[in-house]
Amino acid sequence: MTINSTDSASQRIRILARLKRGPVTTLELLQEENILRPGARICELREKGHDIRTHLQDVIDPWGRKHSRVALYYLPTGTNSTKGGV
Repeated sequence: MTINSTDSASQRIRILARLKRGPVTTLELLQEENILRPGARICELREKGHDIRTHLQDVIDPWGRKHSRVALYYLPTGTNSTKGGV
């Protein structure tokens, strides 16, 4: 599995690894983890039993443009939020 792998399983692995380091936005997953459809991969992870939470917020991208209601994904603290597979 590398950052260049575009199959769904590799993308789910990268998302879980990133979430374990802390909250991450849709834009960050696109830019940093090479995931074209983060929302779809998050949905798949939830279907596999992962407790991934979402908070919507406004975000300024690296070019200074404001994006409204961008998803910030995070794992709840103090729970076993990674029960399922990838």
